[in-house]
Amino acid sequence: MKERLHTNKEIRAKDVRLIGPEGKQVGVVPLKLALDAAEAVELDLVEVAPNADPPVAKVMDYGKHIYEEERAERQVRKSQRQTGQKAIRLRPTIDDHDFDTKASHARKFLMGGHPVRVQVMFRRREMRRPELGVALLDRLAGDLSDVSNVEARSPMEGRFATMVLAPKAELQRQDAE
Repeated sequence: MKERLHTNKEIRAKDVRLIGPEGKQVGVVPLKLALDAAEAVELDLVEVAPNADPPVAKVMDYGKHIYEEERAERQVRKSQRQTGQKAIRLRPTIDDHDFDTKASHARKFLMGGHPVRVQVMFRRREMRRPELGVALLDRLAGDLSDVSNVEARSPMEGRFATMVLAPKAELQRQDAE
């Protein structure tokens, strides 16, 4: 939240550098004269640069100014893309239906513009057959090749074989439009 600016009677300076409602600089005037000028056009006198010597005060509709600032902040937040990486874990002995479900979740994440980290987790005797995990990652990469590219792939690291899928550039461009 931004710091609230001083308005009208809250301004404590003796003289202010006045900026009119059209944005034109009037000059250094006594505070009383600036308040009268703002009141004459039914607007607020807002201290926009309190640290200047003398402080700068502008004649404006303060409520409208606050509203437009908040609207601009909302627009900036809306345009910032939140692209956290999503994760999916598989086991080398996964059933076909379960694999299809995990693949559809990965597809949904990729269509949403998120990269997906896929891990195949091995337990006990499964560690002897790492080629099952590699085959599973290959199968998933093939199934999702229309919406993703393989960004990174690592061999066995401890109990995991890992692959990172990134959404295709065409999907991201369509999403931005």
